[in-house]
Amino acid sequence: MEDRIKIRAWLMYDWANSAFATTMMAAVLPIFYSDVAASTLAEDHLAASYWGLTQTIAMLIVAVLAPILGAIADDTGAKMTFLRTFTYIGVLASAGFVFVGNGDYILASVLFIFGTIGFSGGNAFYDALLPDLVEAKRRDYVSSQGFMTGYIGGGILLVINLLMIQKPAWFGLPSTLAGTYVSFASVAIWWLVFSIPLFRRVKDTGKLSGRPLGYYASVGFRRVAATFKQILHYPELVKYLIAFWFFNDGISTIITMATVYGKEIGIGTTDLIAALVITQFVGIPCTLAFGKIAERLGSKQSLYISLSIYVVIVVLGYFMTSALHFYVLAVMVGFVQGGSQAIARSIFSRLIPAGRSAEFFGFLTVSSKFSAILGPFAFSVVGLATGSSRFGILALVVFFILGIYMLTRVNLEKGEREAVVVS
Repeated sequence: MEDRIKIRAWLMYDWANSAFATTMMAAVLPIFYSDVAASTLAEDHLAASYWGLTQTIAMLIVAVLAPILGAIADDTGAKMTFLRTFTYIGVLASAGFVFVGNGDYILASVLFIFGTIGFSGGNAFYDALLPDLVEAKRRDYVSSQGFMTGYIGGGILLVINLLMIQKPAWFGLPSTLAGTYVSFASVAIWWLVFSIPLFRRVKDTGKLSGRPLGYYASVGFRRVAATFKQILHYPELVKYLIAFWFFNDGISTIITMATVYGKEIGIGTTDLIAALVITQFVGIPCTLAFGKIAERLGSKQSLYISLSIYVVIVVLGYFMTSALHFYVLAVMVGFVQGGSQAIARSIFSRLIPAGRSAEFFGFLTVSSKFSAILGPFAFSVVGLATGSSRFGILALVVFFILGIYMLTRVNLEKGEREAVVVS
């Protein structure tokens, strides 16, 4: 019998930690990094390039940790112990940004890396709680509720933070910079406070096993390797995975690099954050709309449309010069961001064998984290080599073109037959 109080507490954690995703990963922190932490760098493009390298390092660490944490989550009943630990890491890292001043870009990078570890590590155990709390037939629905709850919670705090930065006097703050520091503190408080219901309501079912970390590393990576060998028996799935790695990397890089790139080319802080708020809320109805488009045109054709729009976004981003341009691109991203990711997951689910979804989706999560290293790295390297982040953003076209090309090589009908026959 499901405990609805525990499920509501579980949903609130998504509300809680989405504050880090919106304010720290996407909106306020990248601008602060450029304006304050990296303000002493000699060249403007260096801030964007160093931010991209910070993203690369953070994703690399998270990618290595993912299979290890997955093995721990499966083997131990101490999921809440680890969830609390990673939450505290993320909360402390977020709060630590109030001590970052002019030129402290190394400190800012280190704090962001720890914050990302806390965010991603916590999510590993948060996701692992779902089967413990929700019966199988309702997991898709409750999982979707969590996603929507996080969308709303992260969006609400982002709006509050935008007001604190744009209108600091309304909150009794002396300046925009003070509003920014309070925004960082608000993420830590929001994350911690709204995590309390989950911490109080859900308890560990077991305790730490006492096994060394090396044991879990061995188990985790053996699982990834074993799943990879199984995936090789599904040729259409392999081709789709390659396509997914490319275009998903392009999408994730746009999400993480958009604001710091906009800041470099002279767009104001208020406009940057406001545009991302628009993206957040445009994405809600447009995700549903793309689902309808997929029903009418087919999943693959709908994904072509969304990825083609991303190509246009990247090319227009290269020529972007004003806040109005950024607003237009923000609306365009909101239109396709949620829809493209939802359709991509749906296609993947059609190409995997029945009864092995957890294993194959686990591999997708781990492998996509490794592939996500390449986008920010390419952005940074091209920006450093050319002296302009415009060429760095333009380099992302390659990821989408390769993704679209590989997608054309995928035969979905054949892939679905392979999933049935081989399994």
